[in-house]
Amino acid sequence: MTVKVTLIPGDGIGPEVSAATQKVITASQAPLEWEVVEAGEACIAKYGTPLPEQVLETIRRNKVAIKGPITTPVGKGFRSVNVSLRQQLQLFANVRHLRNLPNVASKYQDVDIVVVRENTEDLYAGIEHKVGNHAAESIKVITREASERIGRYAFELARREGRKRVTIVHKANIMKLSDGLFLESVRNVARDFPDIECEDRIVDALCMNLVQVPEQFDVLVLPNLYGDIVSDLVAGLVGGLGVAPGANIGEMGAVFEAVHGSAPQIAGQNIANPLAMILSGVEMLKYLGFVKEAQRVEKGIYNVLTHREYITPDLGGMSGTQEMALAIVESMEA
Repeated sequence: MTVKVTLIPGDGIGPEVSAATQKVITASQAPLEWEVVEAGEACIAKYGTPLPEQVLETIRRNKVAIKGPITTPVGKGFRSVNVSLRQQLQLFANVRHLRNLPNVASKYQDVDIVVVRENTEDLYAGIEHKVGNHAAESIKVITREASERIGRYAFELARREGRKRVTIVHKANIMKLSDGLFLESVRNVARDFPDIECEDRIVDALCMNLVQVPEQFDVLVLPNLYGDIVSDLVAGLVGGLGVAPGANIGEMGAVFEAVHGSAPQIAGQNIANPLAMILSGVEMLKYLGFVKEAQRVEKGIYNVLTHREYITPDLGGMSGTQEMALAIVESMEA
């Protein structure tokens, strides 16, 4: 049975890494049909919004999407398309599987961490206002329902993937009500999973521990803001955002994404590293149940990284985006 997937190429280098990903995932022989739609800066002049309603409609219809990076203006301009997608589609779990890859520069060797971030509330709810011209206020929203939901997702993921420990990340020593509620809610969920070890860490201490001995961590579950920051930190431990896949998952569907920026300064030069988006495609295949096809792509990626003949400049090579994608395809059956 063919599965239709929404593809959003994105801004900047997005179309290039999306084309590379489409090539590789199609070569895996997974029975997919691609529905390509546009979102981002290019849509503003045409539709007056970076996120046209038809994009939301196709994702609701197909249930699964994969997107390239989309530019978010800093301090002004339109609201983040990524945040809007997560909230409007109720994609409550942001999930990043972050692990060391062969020959990707890192100070560590055995990092294999899943970061599970609550995606719909906290300070990212976007409830903020100015107080005259002298101050601004943002409201931090933490609810028991959302906290228990993300906690349950983290523990179910740990059990499903054979992981041993979930670490709840918080700042409840200072924000006793909001972060205290998050901690209490996830601890309550933990009681239903006696086979999974549960611990908690204060977020600043966690960051220090990650830099010192990241290998001790397995699954991290965090509120939205901490999750955004810590997931990038963990990506840095294994080589950076260029090798970091991402997924936004809800009860009605999922959007997979490259988590790096749109890098307009190198757009059109065919030098962007496509791995983050290809690895997001691997996660999408696993989500859809196409495990053998996902493993085929992973084999191609590992072969290319091991031999280092066809890799992009940021990884120490001289190949282009599309050349690396083609090498991955050819290495799947090697």
